[in-house]
Amino acid sequence: MKAMKALILTIAAVVLGGCSPSAPRNTGVYLLLDTSGTYSEELKKAQGIILYTLSKLQPTDSFAVARIDTGSFSEKDIIAKATFDDRPSAANTQKRAFAEAIKSFVDTSQPATHTDITGGVLQAIEFLNEKGSGRKAILIFSDLQEDLAKGYVRDNVPLDLKGFEVVALNVSKLRSDNYDPREYLARVEAWRERVEKNGGRWRMINDLERLDGLL
Repeated sequence: MKAMKALILTIAAVVLGGCSPSAPRNTGVYLLLDTSGTYSEELKKAQGIILYTLSKLQPTDSFAVARIDTGSFSEKDIIAKATFDDRPSAANTQKRAFAEAIKSFVDTSQPATHTDITGGVLQAIEFLNEKGSGRKAILIFSDLQEDLAKGYVRDNVPLDLKGFEVVALNVSKLRSDNYDPREYLARVEAWRERVEKNGGRWRMINDLERLDGLL
């Protein structure tokens, strides 16, 4: 009798376990564009990355592109965003509209006076968490040099990056880096440490001809 009860309980546990909802498998990508100073001249490269990302994303995936501005913790800096329809024709229409919005931005963009990378990352975390994506990736197209306007506080701001992958793209060297390469290395290392300390995974891709493993 006891053996029968144990068997029934085991079967019930297996059935109930099989009925539990599976984790979402869709992908959410948030790409941050540095538009400060001469980096605004790099936006054509960023446009290529965006088109590549659009080609890889599937139905129910989400994508947003935002500029890094003086104060980037704001939806006003989002240039284009979409969650792609599960109907291929509708998804293709969304992707064409997305690409057009990016082209318009690249053609008319003006250099930003400051660079609030931390604020942009905070906005990316909020956006992707709201989408409930199974895989969450934040792409940062920047030299990683944060330059805050007076009054903006970003020191010790917590970044909850558990479950996020952060990929730095096209991390250009500043003029001062040519005089002292340690500045470049320290800047990259500081962001790597910050991401990993807050639970995220860090990668850097500077060779934009090799984007195969981006997503």
